[in-house]
Amino acid sequence: MPRRPRALTSVAPNTYRVLSPQAQGTMVTRLLLLLRTWPRGTAVDPGASRRPFSAGSGPGQYLQRSIVPTMHYQDSLPRLPVPKLEDTIRRYLSAQKPLLDDEQFRKTEKFCKSFENGIGKELHRQLVAQDKQNKHTSYISGPWFDMYLTARDSVVLNFNPFMAFKPDPKSEYNDQLTRATNMTVSAVRFLKTLQAGLLEPEVFHLNPAKSDTDTFKRLIRFVPSSLSWYGAYLVNAYPLDMSQYFRLFNSTRLPRPRRDELFTDEKARHLLVLRKGHFYVFDVLDQDGNIVSASEIQAHLKYILSDNSPAPEFPLACLTSENRDVWAEIRQKLVSGGNEETLRKVDSAVFCLCLDDFPIKDLHQLSHSMLHGDGTNRWFDKSFNLIIAKDGTAAVHFEHSWGDGVAVLRFFNEVFKDSTQTPAITPQSQPANTDSSVVVQKLNFKLNDALKTGISAAKEKFDATMKTLTIDFIQFHRGGKEFLKKQKLSPDSVAQLAFQMAFLRQYGQTVATYESCSTAAFKHGRTETIRPASIFTKRCSEAFVREPSKHSAGELQQMMAECSKYHGQLTREAAMGQGFDRHLFALRYLAAAKGIALPELFLDPAYGQINHNILSTSTLSSSAVNIGGFAPVVPNGFGIAYSVHDDWIGCNVSSYPSRNAREFLQCVEKSLEDMFDAMEGKSIKT
Repeated sequence: MPRRPRALTSVAPNTYRVLSPQAQGTMVTRLLLLLRTWPRGTAVDPGASRRPFSAGSGPGQYLQRSIVPTMHYQDSLPRLPVPKLEDTIRRYLSAQKPLLDDEQFRKTEKFCKSFENGIGKELHRQLVAQDKQNKHTSYISGPWFDMYLTARDSVVLNFNPFMAFKPDPKSEYNDQLTRATNMTVSAVRFLKTLQAGLLEPEVFHLNPAKSDTDTFKRLIRFVPSSLSWYGAYLVNAYPLDMSQYFRLFNSTRLPRPRRDELFTDEKARHLLVLRKGHFYVFDVLDQDGNIVSASEIQAHLKYILSDNSPAPEFPLACLTSENRDVWAEIRQKLVSGGNEETLRKVDSAVFCLCLDDFPIKDLHQLSHSMLHGDGTNRWFDKSFNLIIAKDGTAAVHFEHSWGDGVAVLRFFNEVFKDSTQTPAITPQSQPANTDSSVVVQKLNFKLNDALKTGISAAKEKFDATMKTLTIDFIQFHRGGKEFLKKQKLSPDSVAQLAFQMAFLRQYGQTVATYESCSTAAFKHGRTETIRPASIFTKRCSEAFVREPSKHSAGELQQMMAECSKYHGQLTREAAMGQGFDRHLFALRYLAAAKGIALPELFLDPAYGQINHNILSTSTLSSSAVNIGGFAPVVPNGFGIAYSVHDDWIGCNVSSYPSRNAREFLQCVEKSLEDMFDAMEGKSIKT
């Protein structure tokens, strides 16, 4: 069973292919008729009813005022297709080919044939029938939530990733209090803009000159929501699913026995602040829904930063790093011990702001601090923690069950842009003259001996686990996206090929590899897996690593081109919901739900092996991101966060003691050097 998928990738698909030609034609005709007959001079905006302005619609309350309502496209998004069973089996066998010897492959092929012609056919029929009855969602949404929420491992390392912001370009704005105030105000502006329906819909523009224009937006807002997606499609724009966005704020994953619960309270107006393991709350929205003045927020944060209380002996936040069943049991004791109302304040807070008391020295410390810290100053169950270190270094650490990287990255980009381009305060701004000791409430928890023991055990376990994690990074400056595109190679395929070559060089084998791909182009889409290890990457890696002298630069270039072409195909298929992983996962989930004995295909050791992802990889592209990272998804794996920039390639890798991250990165660097040599027609240095 796959663990902790990575969802920081967003790939642009040609989504319309999921419609039959007849359906496409009908929809387009209806839409053109509608656009021709719609009264041009209408003064009423059909989106207006969807976005009530609060009294606080003055300056500084919103990030933007989109003329197209935020959720305008949601109703007409295409549905995630259930792939054909024969396609899934074919793709699955192609992905198994480089991982198995001939005998193992024949066995797996036999299991697949009998599955496809037997129980698999029946399960697939039931899945399709079930999907037809649930047109409001996708076939993967329910099982995927279940997969996350029933997992009993700690969310720390096993699930939650981080993304660190670049510093504010104006260095004096990186003061901790200034940046914390500005980012908090920008985050609350994002919340207000989202809730008012004024946030620009998330759209992938293949031809921005045509679709990302005021003219198009003024036109499309009059197209009913049930048809609006097709209007965007006509100008080569692809709206993305935004159903996860409401969980960004006021949300927490609550530990429950056997299956956790996602909790959201949209009425709550307070911010949760953690500092030195202490909890503070104060309102960031007033009773009318207006953002509290920036100078007041600044005053309250200054008051919290000046609290000299020693760190608590029993830091409650460590409990959120526990095994979920253990934490569920302890939480029940907390509730029955008179802490229910206090916990409610933590759970319902708009978000959690973590103020750290130390500066960040380097990227190693940055990754460790933002991925896990010391466990005392994060509420790991919160939908996200906004972390700001003593020197203003900032990051978002997020819980993964509620949503994927697409929603978080949009929030991240908007907060960076707003807080740096239109900051609420300057370094010279004076805090409001207000009595923060009255407004800021410090939360106190009643702890009996059993709870204290539970906290100490959680902290001990946390410390022991974190000691086993290594994180290291490289920056390869010989070239990036621009150079690779000139070579007619997919930049992503080159990065993935480097990982395959590196692992082969270090450990002498090709192993299960996972690359996350967003399926947000579909209603309630989550992710699909790209399987970068292929017969092409295996052949190419072996040529580079084992026998470079036997191949000319031209032959090596040819092999790289084949890898790039095949990787491009896999990426397009995954983005179109045409991978095999989610389909097989849903069939397996359905068999378990119906009480059917697990089919042989899922008991095959090869199935277990391909889902034991030794190389777990994820990429994201954003000018606001400094670095991101996550832990390996299996004890003997690597967690590989990477980004191909215009003229360099960055890679941040984590591992546990059974693997050597530093050495792996040296092998990645060697692989990139070799590929760049081959591209430049040079011979490979052995």
